[in-house]
Order: sequence, then structure tokens, then C-alpha cells
Amino acid sequence: MLFFNTITSFLKNREYRDLLYTTTIILIVGTISYHFIEGWSLVNSLYFSVITLTTIGYGDFAPQTDLGKMFTIVYILMGLGIILQFINTVKNHYSETRNKHHHKKDR
Repeated sequence: MLFFNTITSFLKNREYRDLLYTTTIILIVGTISYHFIEGWSLVNSLYFSVITLTTIGYGDFAPQTDLGKMFTIVYILMGLGIILQFINTVKNHYSETRNKHHHKKDR
């Protein structure tokens, strides 16, 4: 229940929604670009975009073309900050919601 309350309150906040939209657009741009540049499936392209921008980098996929490598450099520089901000914002929002929930229970 707390998880759904957190998501609902997150989506009601305009700044959070804008960050979610920006993150979604960055992932879509990466997914479509890798799909056409590297010839990967959409699922593999999305997977690589998420893995790359979260800095996990399993190494199971890597761009093979020069264009793909150049795009990856630009993609990381542009997208990394936004993705990390999104992850941090979700974590902070969840923590705030959890703390409010615990304070209500204590009263």
C-alpha cells in the first residue's frame, strides 16, 4: 500500500512528473537510436540504454559501429545526470513518504 501511495503522490507533483517525462524521453531516444544504429531489437536497445545510463554496464552488449560508439559517448554525457537525478528523486520521495507514514502510525 505504501508503494502505491508513494507512486500516486509522486505523479501528482508537477516537478516529479516533468523529471519522469524527461527520463522517459531520454530512454526512448536511446532505445530508438540503438535500434537503428546497431540493429538491435527494441528490447535489447532499451535494456542497453537503461544499463548504460545507470552505470551498471554488464558488458553483454556494446556498440560495434563507430556511429554507435560516438552516440554512446554523447548519450552518457547527456543522460547520466538526468537518470541519476531521477533515481535519487524517487528514493528521496519514497523515504519522505515512508517517514510521514511512520509518523502517522506513531500518533
